Amino acid sequence: MRIVVCGAGYAGVTLARSLERRLPEETELVVVDERPYHLIQHELHRVIRRPELAETISVPLDSLFERATLRETRVEAIDVDERIIRCADGELEYDYAAICLGAETAYYGLPGVEEHSIPLKRLEHAREIRECVLPLLDSGGRAVVGGAGLSGVQVAGELAALAREEAAPLDVTLLERFDTVAPNFPANFRTAVAEELEERGADLRTETAVRRTTADAIETADGEAIPYGLFVWTGGIRGPDALGGRRSPVRSDLRLDSRTFAVGDAAKAVDRDGEAVPASAQAAIREARVVADSLVALVGSEGSGGFDPRPERFGFDSPGWLVSVGDGAVAQVGPSVLRGRAALALKASVGAGYLSSVGAVRNAVDLVDEELGIDRS
Repeated sequence: MRIVVCGAGYAGVTLARSLERRLPEETELVVVDERPYHLIQHELHRVIRRPELAETISVPLDSLFERATLRETRVEAIDVDERIIRCADGELEYDYAAICLGAETAYYGLPGVEEHSIPLKRLEHAREIRECVLPLLDSGGRAVVGGAGLSGVQVAGELAALAREEAAPLDVTLLERFDTVAPNFPANFRTAVAEELEERGADLRTETAVRRTTADAIETADGEAIPYGLFVWTGGIRGPDALGGRRSPVRSDLRLDSRTFAVGDAAKAVDRDGEAVPASAQAAIREARVVADSLVALVGSEGSGGFDPRPERFGFDSPGWLVSVGDGAVAQVGPSVLRGRAALALKASVGAGYLSSVGAVRNAVDLVDEELGIDRS
């Protein structure tokens, strides 16, 4: 029997590591990813200002797994009817599969936006943003971030912090089509995030939708032309190319069919209470644990001649939210919102806890040092 985990992001790594410990030895476990490392996505924005952190937030896959077979290739299509995964280097049949490929950047057909902007999904994106912003620190100009979700907030905060560090004449503008930053989050959290950004010198422009982009200006829906030297687009997500760009809808059992699961940002899930599950690292990790339980039960029932076990159902109740804003942070725990050192400490502990959970203890220590400004030399 072969189980294939497509993607080694938060969902894929959590799922595969759990399956390694719990599956019978005779069950083949394959992890497919186009890169040889697991990227700590929620810290990717740090590389814009601190390029040396790339190594800390990239954990080699061969250090994370003990028995899984790693296949370094791109997943190009998934045929759930035939149970075949079509990769750049050939086909891979499966008995059960979990699609954990994450999401890609959505551009919504806005003219010029994809052509003239840089997304933030991969290490090469963070490096490209840095390369583009460095000349602006000397010459001045404007860096624009389109989309004020958590990714956009973190990029804008990092750019503003870089400008402040270098005492550079760089304007950082954050555009959001809704009337607030972090529009999908609680009101007190949104307010604190906006205040953190403004205190760090970012120019917030809410109710400002991008209509089109040229090589040197962004045209908004109300006709304003905003000149820029750097344009970063974090304005939305779509499904992975292997699923035709769709975020496949799944119910609380997270199944595309009886033998194929979709986990994390690759899917548009509702939980057991019928509530939409947000695209986030914490949701992906918790979904993966539920799918691991389901797969272990399904494998255990194979050949028994009875009915399939009752599927596990995912329930999402977030304990809170965290976001970096330059050298600051905002954290919500229950109804309380934290800023300053307390928020930074909480963010550092959560990030280090995740890294430690996947065995990357050295990376966890380095991340805490960076978040809290600790010099161990």
